[in-house]
Amino acid sequence: MMMRHPISTLAALGLGALALLTSTDASAQTAPSKPSSKPNILFIAVDDLRPEFGAYGSKVVKTPNIDRLAARGLTFERAYCQQAVCSPSRTSLLTGARPDTTKVWDLVTHFRKAIPDVVTLPQHFKQNGYFVQGIGKIYHSGFDDIPSWSVPWQTGKPLAKPYALDQNQALQRKNNRAAVAKAKVQGKAQLKGVAKKGSRGPAFESADVPDNTYLDGAVAELAVDALKTLKQKEEPFFLAVGFARPHLPFISPKRYWDLYDPSQIELAPNPHRAEGSPEFAVLDGGELRSYAHIPKGPIPDDLARTLKHGYYASISYMDAQLGKVLDELDRLKLSDNTLVVFWGDHGWKLGEHGAWCKHSNVELDTRVPLIVAAPGKTQPGTRSRALVEFVDIYPSLAEYAGLDRPAHLEGTSFLPVLESPNRTWKPAVFSQYPRAADGRQLMGYSMRTDRYRFTRWVERRNPTETVALELYDHEADPQENHNIANDPANKDLVARLLEQSKSGWQAARPGSNAK
Repeated sequence: MMMRHPISTLAALGLGALALLTSTDASAQTAPSKPSSKPNILFIAVDDLRPEFGAYGSKVVKTPNIDRLAARGLTFERAYCQQAVCSPSRTSLLTGARPDTTKVWDLVTHFRKAIPDVVTLPQHFKQNGYFVQGIGKIYHSGFDDIPSWSVPWQTGKPLAKPYALDQNQALQRKNNRAAVAKAKVQGKAQLKGVAKKGSRGPAFESADVPDNTYLDGAVAELAVDALKTLKQKEEPFFLAVGFARPHLPFISPKRYWDLYDPSQIELAPNPHRAEGSPEFAVLDGGELRSYAHIPKGPIPDDLARTLKHGYYASISYMDAQLGKVLDELDRLKLSDNTLVVFWGDHGWKLGEHGAWCKHSNVELDTRVPLIVAAPGKTQPGTRSRALVEFVDIYPSLAEYAGLDRPAHLEGTSFLPVLESPNRTWKPAVFSQYPRAADGRQLMGYSMRTDRYRFTRWVERRNPTETVALELYDHEADPQENHNIANDPANKDLVARLLEQSKSGWQAARPGSNAK
């Protein structure tokens, strides 16, 4: 089915993008493959997806298309983001630099403010002869980076609805009017924030509508159209496609909700804070509370089950859209010369630790899905338990494509792991999360080793002052329910991990002796 393109949208995109959107099936089918010694890159980003679906062992969450991608490449079982929230995580991945370098720890700072001349991952490919296009959510919403793209970035939003049901659209408009009225009283900054974020309706919706009613369906159609045109180009391509679901609100067509029996959806096994952990380590999920009809305090079991149902349905909906893009890649006979990398920007809590959403250093928030299918490097259906992190993606893709490594990168290419999944690799990977507590501005620096998660909380103005420690033994406590940092029996272990944590990522490159 051909995509609907409103004239106003095409005009806004410019003539270059218009040409990209008007290729025909016939031309794509008959044109010969372009000669190129460089591999293409299909860069798939997903919002708020935790590694709980078929490729990661789930018997409940249905993702046949992600699973077939995993069957064609390598699944990283222990990949981690640098900070478990959208903009800092995506910024870190796309610049190859960690949050303390990018200075992006929040949702209001653009990385060009701190590092204005940094060459991003897509920009690096563009500077090396690639045609680079971005569709959907790649950078955090509202924080596009013009130098990264060969043609204007396409959000897909003008072609989709935030809600399909009339009553939910009305509720969204009502809430928006109330938010605007309140913001006018508070001042221009708050009013600007409301205008940027938009209004919040209900946290979930199931409507009997076509896939392209919602954003991910529109993004998939734009991506399919783009592939048809990119097939004709002489230069290799780097196509970034960003899907919005399963980010809140959990909206998807009814047929994806119907894939799940709500009575079979299990609630979180540990709906409580970790014993002995600092109060500020995990918050209860303020992002969820901003949606309509979500109560303060504990989420009732029936609502929790509905929210999980919506999250799972959103994953299956996103998966179906991914399938359309992968089908087109195969139909155009581009798969044999295209590396596909699939990643979710951070994990997510579904009631675990008495909380929802992300915004912490726990395993559920920092561990991410990462699947790479690299022709000539990966063996079908392989898995690796090597510790890798998002800053490793930039150097890995550059090396695979034969590009040089920019000097600013703070990660390590994992190409050797693609070829040898069981090889010894990094002894530790690192995440962080800022927190305001008791009038203090804190930073939690978290380190994941083969066995332990160790987090040290420090004053941001005085990082040498340790405020609190967390230590979780994943052999004995994989759900991170017991902080054992203050147990006298672990004194020597804590001292060793504290030293390793302070040494940081520079001392945790592959081949170092730390454990």
